[in-house]
Amino acid sequence: MCKSAALSLHSRPISPANIVYYLYSGTGSGRACLVDKNGKLIAEHSEATLTHRSPTDHRIFEQSTSNIWSSLAKCCMTILASSGIDPKQVKGIGFDATCSLAVVNKDGRPVSVSRTGLTEDDEKDENLGREDAEKDVWNVILWADHRAEEEAEKINSTGEGVLGFVGKTMSLEMEIPKTLWLSKHMKSDEFKNSMFFDLPDWLTYNATSSLARSACSLTCKCSFVPPGAKMVHECDGNKEEVSKDGWSARFFNKIGLEQMVENDFEQLGGIPGKNGLVLTAGQPVGKGLSKAAADSLGLVEGTAVGSGVIDAYAGWIGTVAAAQGEGQPKPTLEDASSRLAAIAGTSTCHIAQSKEGILVPGVWGPYRDAVFPGLWMNEGGQSSTGQLIDFMMQTHPAYPKLVELSKKSGKSTFELLGDRLEEMMKERNAITLTHLTKDLHFYPDLVRNRSPLADPRMKGSIVGLTLDDSLSDLAAKFNVTLEAIALQTRHIVDEMNAKGHKIDSIYMSGSQAKNGPLMRLISTVLQMPVIIPPQPSAAVVLGAAMLGKYAYDISLERQSQEITSQEEAKAASEKDKNKLWDVMVSMTHPGKTVEPRSDELGEKERKLLDVKYKIFREAVEVQRKWREMIAQAL
Repeated sequence: MCKSAALSLHSRPISPANIVYYLYSGTGSGRACLVDKNGKLIAEHSEATLTHRSPTDHRIFEQSTSNIWSSLAKCCMTILASSGIDPKQVKGIGFDATCSLAVVNKDGRPVSVSRTGLTEDDEKDENLGREDAEKDVWNVILWADHRAEEEAEKINSTGEGVLGFVGKTMSLEMEIPKTLWLSKHMKSDEFKNSMFFDLPDWLTYNATSSLARSACSLTCKCSFVPPGAKMVHECDGNKEEVSKDGWSARFFNKIGLEQMVENDFEQLGGIPGKNGLVLTAGQPVGKGLSKAAADSLGLVEGTAVGSGVIDAYAGWIGTVAAAQGEGQPKPTLEDASSRLAAIAGTSTCHIAQSKEGILVPGVWGPYRDAVFPGLWMNEGGQSSTGQLIDFMMQTHPAYPKLVELSKKSGKSTFELLGDRLEEMMKERNAITLTHLTKDLHFYPDLVRNRSPLADPRMKGSIVGLTLDDSLSDLAAKFNVTLEAIALQTRHIVDEMNAKGHKIDSIYMSGSQAKNGPLMRLISTVLQMPVIIPPQPSAAVVLGAAMLGKYAYDISLERQSQEITSQEEAKAASEKDKNKLWDVMVSMTHPGKTVEPRSDELGEKERKLLDVKYKIFREAVEVQRKWREMIAQAL
């Protein structure tokens, strides 16, 4: 994301108790926003962040916490200067971030996770663990970094009960495979002196100096199984074990992270109630902003900071509490269980909540307490969606011609493709776009399959190619790319519902929610309404801001008394969970509903899409069969 100018959307006097800050570290930028208590965006600003790519290893994506914090600080200062907001009016701060691994030493100084030294030519393991007081070091392994492939395979071969909480397959993008990789490549003394944070937790740590961790980050990305949850060890004949400490000692011992067990998991945040504190979403962290953090952000020391969440979960928080249209009843927390939040940008995450834990193979989770105490979340995903659309367009031979037409006409490339598709329908007497491309079939896993197959070996395929490299062919491939994304969304939802979810509506957010043809396709393919918020790209913003508002409300109620024990955190979480839902309802505005087509043409399109869905599912089996045939021949 490129940096943008601060945007002021507010014209009336602002009540001192109305303002909360939202701070977000995304894949390519840091972003700060001011939001009022009614969920209205007042001002926002973003700054680009740096990402390091290894010159010799395409799997490597690294960032720097110093650079991330500096970007967020610039955002805050810019907003305060341009909006005229008094820092004293900012009452709460919510954080969310990508699920990336941040590493610092026990004094909080960044520790390098990069094999790259002072120059790009200097690549060796000895550079791991390096500290530099004068220059930023790459101390964040970005979520997209795939260096821990062997470590993930080792973990997935254990049959340990922990795997029952990640859809039976742990992703190499999660924090424990990455931590295991570091343990094998860093010097042992440097590894022992390091602390490991999911990035949202590092942000609250840097903001408050509190080592409290979020249930969202630990449960979803760090192999933490909340106390009381039941593990089933397939490696021991399905022996059952109830989690006591949150961490499975036998799992960490088996994969080679024995020292985590030996030091009571201090490096990952500790054992709750013993040497660690785990907070649910939005609970106040520490004593609020530290003086150092407040000075760097231009805010007031002691401002309430809510326990953070991973960015996709902020999208869930920011969308699912919407009423289904103006004048409709306010939803209850129970209503959220039928609403799937789809956070769609470069990739797409699909998040659903349930009262009981539901294991869906190939879909991450079930995660207890990830947002609300005692409730469970599942997280599906497509690794490439917005990115896939761009790739299919930009690599087509006719793309330069499309760009040229865009410059001449003043229309966007998407508008031009839409126009061309309409012309093609008339030329070929096609009654719908699906009928226009009925003989073109696209399987979209160009970047592995995250859900519901959890198969990193899946590839993309197209059936129906001809000797055509025209603009019409580009338009057709654009259309089937949208179709493939919709069909795969159905695959994910079908698997979730088959295992016990009761999803009946899709709550979209992110840049793709502005893609009208895709929204219509998803609604028709799934035969479900798609609800689009008033500001689709701001849903993640809004979700994190809600955590800031909730943290402020609870801090006010507690008279700023710090939560210091796990027992206290648990009691407060249970007591106040409905207050978080109330905040969500009060700050979420009704969205626009896209219904499945119900006319005669809609029924014909649905029938054809059902057939194309069967072909889509067959494409999975054919690819796996061919893979096995090749393996047998080698």
